[in-house]
Amino acid sequence: MKRYLYYFSIMMLVLLAVTACSRSGRPRRGGVSILTPTSSGSAYEMLVVVDDDLWERPAGRALFDVLDSDVPGLPQPERSFRIMHTAPRNYDATMKLVRNIVVVDIKNTYTQGKFRYSKDMYAYPQAILNIQAPDEDTFEEFVKANKQVILDLFNHAEMNRQIDVLRYEHSDYISTQVKSMFDCDVWVSGELRSTKQGQDFFWAGTNTATNDRNYVIYSYPYKDTRTFTKEFFVNKRDSVMKENIPGAKENSYMATDSLMTNVTAYNLNGEYIFEARGLWRMKGDFMGGPYVSQARVDQANQRVIVEEIFVYAPDKNKRNLVKGMEASLYTLRLPNSKNETGEIPIGMEDSASE
Repeated sequence: MKRYLYYFSIMMLVLLAVTACSRSGRPRRGGVSILTPTSSGSAYEMLVVVDDDLWERPAGRALFDVLDSDVPGLPQPERSFRIMHTAPRNYDATMKLVRNIVVVDIKNTYTQGKFRYSKDMYAYPQAILNIQAPDEDTFEEFVKANKQVILDLFNHAEMNRQIDVLRYEHSDYISTQVKSMFDCDVWVSGELRSTKQGQDFFWAGTNTATNDRNYVIYSYPYKDTRTFTKEFFVNKRDSVMKENIPGAKENSYMATDSLMTNVTAYNLNGEYIFEARGLWRMKGDFMGGPYVSQARVDQANQRVIVEEIFVYAPDKNKRNLVKGMEASLYTLRLPNSKNETGEIPIGMEDSASE
């Protein structure tokens, strides 16, 4: 009888675990067991596993400076990650549940600096980057040379986590409207309940006095590559926003702070993306905040699709607000798009990258 009760209890625990997972509405991907613990910590928190003395020497400071660097495009300095550190001797089962981990691994058996990336090793979701080097000088140089690689890896991991949330918790109404107007698929948070339509223009927002989050998508004919310059972007954005995003005061409207706007271009999942990030201001009013914009060519219809997020959160940190909204931009799927997952490739999936 006791043995029966013991096995019954075990089965009930397994059933509860399965039920808890199914209630979340988010099946785990990539072969991750439903019994894998949930990772701990908040978005953009980072644990560095490193000896205390090394952490204070130049090699450790180099890594700290990378993780502590400012997020671009925000009106006030905000660091990329909230950093914690622990010595290897204290890197126990509890510490191994943290969502973002960097392990400093310096041994004379290594011949060069290199990365080894692991996904969901101890918890889900989780990203662990092991940075290997034969000595401290090599480690310092390797980390400095690969600053953007390190930042992109963890930023993309966090962005993919938010995309996974949007996969199951996006607004069906916004998706339907964007599909109807632009023949595009996108996932945007269901918290954006206010909407507005214009000529080849759609806006959705929370419409709140603070922590206000907004998503915009618009299109125009594609003529040539001169479209993808900072000057053209600012002029086009200003004309579209002036027409569609008026301010509360008479004759006030949204405008781009061109001096505080930076642009870049890259390929993502085979698609060319022209990205701008910086600050917007309300002409004729005392309002402003950060924005991120992405423009892509819809080859099937010979038009440019521009989508943007912007936030208004006076006197508050904006990193998580911007990055949480930015994830929606990566879910956009143009007609005939090959990106079915909406995810950003990490580039080191379950492998060593040298």
